[in-house]
Amino acid sequence: MDVGGVRGRSVDRQETGKTPSGQAIFGDAAGESPSDAPRSGAHALWYVAPGRADLRPATLPAIASGEVRIRTLWSGVSRGTERLVAAGRVPEGEWERMRAPLQVGDFPFPVKYGYCAVGVVDEGPDHLLGQTVFALHPHQNMFTAPVDLVAPVPSGVPARRAILAANMETALNALWDSAVGPSDRVIVVGGGLVGMLVASLAARIPGADVTVVDIDPARAPVAQALGCGFALPDEAPGEADVVFHVSANAAGLACALACAGQEATVVEMSWYGDQDVAAPLGGAFHSRRLRLLSSQVGAVSPGRRPRWTHARRLGAALKLLSDPRLDALITEEVAFRDLPAALPRILAAGAPGLATAVRY
Repeated sequence: MDVGGVRGRSVDRQETGKTPSGQAIFGDAAGESPSDAPRSGAHALWYVAPGRADLRPATLPAIASGEVRIRTLWSGVSRGTERLVAAGRVPEGEWERMRAPLQVGDFPFPVKYGYCAVGVVDEGPDHLLGQTVFALHPHQNMFTAPVDLVAPVPSGVPARRAILAANMETALNALWDSAVGPSDRVIVVGGGLVGMLVASLAARIPGADVTVVDIDPARAPVAQALGCGFALPDEAPGEADVVFHVSANAAGLACALACAGQEATVVEMSWYGDQDVAAPLGGAFHSRRLRLLSSQVGAVSPGRRPRWTHARRLGAALKLLSDPRLDALITEEVAFRDLPAALPRILAAGAPGLATAVRY
């Protein structure tokens, strides 16, 4: 489950999102087809109704002081969060907290949502011109953003891999929350994108023994390439010091609790939207004195919060993407013009693969 979280109210000045509805299911804006749209100008992806998205023209005002104009190279689909957004399953009580920083429109629909964009600065301050930057912006081929909401991509990180920055932030924050340390036995239940990033970071800790648990055996080679073991749920090891749950389902949570050792910490990273989830808190849960801890990227982990800003954490996440093995986590590319038609497959429950890179 990829959890985007909240980093502040929307500050995008581009458009109001009050355009007419009635577009074809996962089709493009009126008068365009997936094969030729967008031909020119700025276009953005909008979620317009449950199971419906389209590409719409975006009006770009002249940039103001403190802003940059970015030409997008890549963006990433955050499957877990965008699946809930696309289905209209963001609970009303979470509408404000779940706003992406540069979101336009309001939940449930129509809404322009996303936070994994990488592009080149075409206009703005001299020190940023021509630089490749990461921005917490929805899927859009050209956009304007405040300077303080973009982060330069380190020279050792390819632009395509940099789309993982927001998910890497989620993983980094979770490790901080967990207090995992050297030589700990670590289990990650859920081998999706965020789970693999958590595992990759934990595996870098000296002496750590890390196992990814997932129902899909095709994910074993990816886990092993990141320096981790792999197990199916029925073969999951136990007596872990720290367990991260990232599968977003009740069976995974039960597995995570079963893997935890005496007085171990289970970090719940999944976000279930409006879904009620059964948590098996009977049996040995209390006698084993397990600690069930929530982790979410919207706030910096409490132990780091006095010293770490969101910007500092994002910069750290980008540096952590210098590992070329992480390219294995991007398992598909789709052209921006084809994204509306591809979303039903990409966001389907149980869809194969890990991260989808949107090519501009």
